Amino acid sequence: MEVVSVRVLLVEDDRGVREALKLGLELEGYTVLEASNGPECLRKLEEGPDAVILDVLMPGGDGFGVLREIRRKSSVPVLMLTALDEVEWRVKGLKEGADDYLVKPYALPELVARLEAVLRRTRREDAILSYADLTLYPAKMEARRAERVLELSPKAFSLLKCLVEHAERILPKETLMQRVWGEEVEPNTLEVHLSALRRALGEPPLLHTLRGHGYILRK
Repeated sequence: MEVVSVRVLLVEDDRGVREALKLGLELEGYTVLEASNGPECLRKLEEGPDAVILDVLMPGGDGFGVLREIRRKSSVPVLMLTALDEVEWRVKGLKEGADDYLVKPYALPELVARLEAVLRRTRREDAILSYADLTLYPAKMEARRAERVLELSPKAFSLLKCLVEHAERILPKETLMQRVWGEEVEPNTLEVHLSALRRALGEPPLLHTLRGHGYILRK
């Protein structure tokens, strides 16, 4: 895999670990941006890295909090590193939006393999999508109807992406909840986000409710 142009933001508070990992990644052909804490990570995120390697435990905010902030701003793939091997920590990281999770100590070849895997998945997922007069740019989390940019929350964007990917097919509410939240949520939560999505889409309507069956995106 060609990685020369891939820019990775490495967020690790231990300077020795950070420098060793930076060297290893550079030898693999990656360009590495560095951050030692949460605020610095969020500043470096403005430089548009292709992926983030994020330590769970760090000063200036725990890694899960930093991950939530990253997800509010970007869909950049995130590989989390931690010394915490408990299942609940891994589950928490994945639910908060991490793309993969690696427990310390780890071998550099495994880290690189996991990083390449999340980058491959992201390239597929970031392909531009379109239906009717809708165009979605997943890499930027931007949606347009005709030439109008839609004001969408991250969850509303994820719902629209799922609906566009399955346009003209009925999606049960359970499927939407699983795809967007990763678990079942209160029905009212889904309805609130779908109502906001309908308002953003405007007229003529594209999102339709089929009572007792689910939802469908169609002209």
